[in-house]
Amino acid sequence: MHPMLRQAYEAEMTTAITRYNAEDLQLAFSHLERAHILGQSFSVAHARAHWWMLKVGWKRRDIVEIIGQISRILGSLLFSKIWVPIGNTGGARVPPFKSLPIPQDLQGLLKKYGRGSKAD
Repeated sequence: MHPMLRQAYEAEMTTAITRYNAEDLQLAFSHLERAHILGQSFSVAHARAHWWMLKVGWKRRDIVEIIGQISRILGSLLFSKIWVPIGNTGGARVPPFKSLPIPQDLQGLLKKYGRGSKAD
């Protein structure tokens, strides 16, 4: 992962974990979705985002999220380097193979530093 992309990913993860620890699960999950978009082409980063989504689901006692995240953790470890649905936010209520629009503020970062970019 390019250092600039890693920095953005880690910033989203740090904010997500801080919000999780503060019991602000909705905002934590939102930052996890952004981290997922940034890290989904990299197995460990991808799986880490899903792990924290699982933790949020567990804390919410959300069975759909818990079951969905378990399968997504496995999928992220097996398939991240082969293919990912670009822009997918990673939550269990989003179809796992559906590409989604990338938030405007993340587009340039992914274009410049994402997998398959000139900087990769």
